[in-house]
Amino acid sequence: MTSTWVVHKFGGTSLADAKRYRQVAAILRGEVKDRKKAIVVSAMHGVTDALIELVGLAKTGKEVYLSCADALKARHVAAIESLLPSERRQPLIDALESDFKDIKDVLRGIYLSRTFSDRTLEFISGHGELWSAQVLSAHLNATEIASSWLDARTLFIVEPGDTAVSVDWERTKSRTSEWLKTVKTDWVVVTGFIASTCDGLPTTLKRNGSDFSASILGKLLNARIITIWTDVDGVMSADPRLVPEAAVLEYISYQEATELAYFGAKVIHPSTMAPAIENKIPIWIRNTFNPSAPGTKIHNKAGNGRSVKGFATVDGMVLINVEGTGMIGVPGVANRLFGALRDVGVSVVMISQASSEQSICFAIPEVQADLARTTLERAFFAELHHNQIQMIGVTDNCSIVAAVGDNMVDHPGIAGKFFSALGRAQVNIRAIAQGSSERNISAVIDRGDSRKALRAVHAAFYLSNQTISIGVIGSGLIGGTFIDQLKTQMETLKKEFKIDLRVRGILNSKTMVLSEKGRSLENWRDYIKNSGVSPDLESFVAHVQADHFPHAAIVDCTASAELAAHYPCWLKRGIHIITPNKKANTGTMEFYRTLRSVSRDRNCHYLYETTVGAGLPIISTLRDLIQTGDEVLEIEGVLSGTISYIFNTFDGTKPFSEIVQDARSKGYTEPDPREDLSGVDVARKLVILAREIGLDLELGDVRVESLVPELLRDGSIEDFLHGLPGHDSAMMDLLNRARDRDQVIRYVGVVDPKKGCAVQLKNYPRSHVFARTSGSDNIVAFKTHRYNPQPLIVQGPGAGPAVTAGGVFADLLRLASYLGGSA
Repeated sequence: MTSTWVVHKFGGTSLADAKRYRQVAAILRGEVKDRKKAIVVSAMHGVTDALIELVGLAKTGKEVYLSCADALKARHVAAIESLLPSERRQPLIDALESDFKDIKDVLRGIYLSRTFSDRTLEFISGHGELWSAQVLSAHLNATEIASSWLDARTLFIVEPGDTAVSVDWERTKSRTSEWLKTVKTDWVVVTGFIASTCDGLPTTLKRNGSDFSASILGKLLNARIITIWTDVDGVMSADPRLVPEAAVLEYISYQEATELAYFGAKVIHPSTMAPAIENKIPIWIRNTFNPSAPGTKIHNKAGNGRSVKGFATVDGMVLINVEGTGMIGVPGVANRLFGALRDVGVSVVMISQASSEQSICFAIPEVQADLARTTLERAFFAELHHNQIQMIGVTDNCSIVAAVGDNMVDHPGIAGKFFSALGRAQVNIRAIAQGSSERNISAVIDRGDSRKALRAVHAAFYLSNQTISIGVIGSGLIGGTFIDQLKTQMETLKKEFKIDLRVRGILNSKTMVLSEKGRSLENWRDYIKNSGVSPDLESFVAHVQADHFPHAAIVDCTASAELAAHYPCWLKRGIHIITPNKKANTGTMEFYRTLRSVSRDRNCHYLYETTVGAGLPIISTLRDLIQTGDEVLEIEGVLSGTISYIFNTFDGTKPFSEIVQDARSKGYTEPDPREDLSGVDVARKLVILAREIGLDLELGDVRVESLVPELLRDGSIEDFLHGLPGHDSAMMDLLNRARDRDQVIRYVGVVDPKKGCAVQLKNYPRSHVFARTSGSDNIVAFKTHRYNPQPLIVQGPGAGPAVTAGGVFADLLRLASYLGGSA
């Protein structure tokens, strides 16, 4: 016959004061009405610790224990007076007075003798639950809910051990049967944590005793459900203090809960679940402070869903490695090793053994490292002396990161995904273990990588979004436009593509702003304006590369050669780089090779599509041609959006100098137009393209026809602009000669693997594809073995903050895809 009992358990934080008691009563009234409720309660928050402290004070001869006891009593009296009408208070206050008189008598004996027994400590420390149960029951009765309370010491008979207790089920069941015959109310408030020994003395259920009480009571009553009310919404996929994106798990199995609990997850302790597991009673973890949240159901089966349910880490570990040729093929080595550790009480957390039998390594708590080492040195003294075992090594400062899930066994590739995520986050793995049940995959890592590792594996399995910590350097025209574009798309990318882009820092030449989680970017210009923090590149980069983020990227939106010099160092640190800055790729060949080598060695991405053609896919198209085996015969193109605009506008109706002035006023040129007209910018782009196809080319090797008259190359910007009209007639002559031949003038760059690179003015027939550009168009013609004689053409706007920032944004999404995102 199905039982009508349900068990609710409330911990100390749920019963901290009168307000919390009322909240608990409200929760209970809102639960299903047609069931009997057994309500297991802990002591009020902090009371058990306070009672234990009283014992310590008395033992050390500090009479302050008396005033501390009075303060503790006053706290309970205040709760009673707040929860009960005046006519109902006195019986409870009298009982409280009686208990404190007994406690003070015992404390007086401790004070005089300066000693106490474990049984004395358990007698005193168990009173908090007695008071809590009586207060809640009285409050329920005062609100017209018929309730009684039960001292669990009258039912639970246990045999105490050093760290745990064993239940005398036969006697406990017998007492429970007798008690059930006398129960007159449907609601019973039961003390948690406390029990009696076989000889009738008060004792406690040790660590997590109130949860254990709920599980014991659930089994005794054959309860339909046990609900553990706590201060979290349920069992989380990871520790939310380390992984803010951690999610509440809807269902987990008993076994999954056990694995997660071992690794420190805030969930019911494995040993306390045993009675519920035996009777297959579902356990719900719910939040007293958010009762509308559904919580987590722990039951026999995890149900369908994710292959991996959660991730956790255990810090404070050491890895011990026993290695020697004398172990190969010798039976009983493992038995001797772990038997010796067992005899001295060393807890082995994880084991990994080489298939050659030459080495065994295992993880243990660091507090037991010295004991384990000396124990093994004694156990294998002879083998060490005869060099049959060459090493007993200890690696300090380790952690274990684990993935847990019942369904991993049915999904191939889980281990690969787990370890790939750690590899991409630059986490070094020292040892690996996976049981045949495939419910747990564990790896020993350096403690310093613990948070980063947890974030990386959590993100890889989409329990959280693929998260990239981003630092933007340069908040001017391109950088500012990029941030604005990112602002409009962040939520869509997070919601639809599971890509979580966190701008955690913005730096310019005057200031910087840093954020721990990542700014919303809604008012980012105000943050910059009001920051008041001087720019510090090193601290900025260190902040962006926080160890609890799996990936970090610097987006350099400047044209600074000084910043470009830092790229190899950033890549060595494991930071990805995205930039429209051409200086790095056009430095010396030695620097260029270093940059590429470091990027490959560290498996870090260096993305620079926007260094040629702004948002146009010029570099990626070139790479596709090369990687698919095509041979590039020639690259020719209009590669300056600024000069493209000038010559597309120069039709003879306005002087050349006036068009340059107009382009400058519209922001199409650099503040000093000579930087565009000199041809150096186009030359840099040719160097980048030439190096992509394998040419060893320095910037000085490019032949450049400058559009800046020689007499105007020095001096101020004003001098240049004032003197430029003097050369209008020469430019008009060039235009007229081209028109006479039905041609147009274009300023082009050419990469020829045999003849080298050149930047020059060239004339093209009006039928030529280069003659059909407009505005600030870039156009590039790739002549290859496949695309010959008809070249492959890439054309589009090649200048402007919007298209350049859009190209930077596209590189960022490309990075997210490389790192595991789905965009």
